[in-house]
Amino acid sequence: MIDERFLLAVAALGWGLSLATYRMFARRNGWPLGSLQADLPAVPVVLGLAAFLAGLLFAAARGGEDGGFIILLFGVLLAIFWTGFLRVGSQISLFLAPIAMGLLLVAWFSDFDKVLNWT
Repeated sequence: MIDERFLLAVAALGWGLSLATYRMFARRNGWPLGSLQADLPAVPVVLGLAAFLAGLLFAAARGGEDGGFIILLFGVLLAIFWTGFLRVGSQISLFLAPIAMGLLLVAWFSDFDKVLNWT
């Protein structure tokens, strides 16, 4: 059985973190910047932080016993891979991070009563 909310949380967290931090790494290492990241750097950072925060909040709501720590670990590993190895692949995070965040929020809130069932 595949847990789509788990995968969406990892994707939102990883792509969001990659998007929010790409400009910092790109300027330091001389990597190319997209026009949006060069001209309006606040837009990718805000989109990235929103996606990262959605994934992080979902991981916290799940808790450590239900995979919250694994979501955090896999998300950070995805961000490292996406930014460090793919470099320019982080440009597509402008599309992927908000999509993953939106799908995560729809999936999460459509089943909200089960998420808050702590007992």
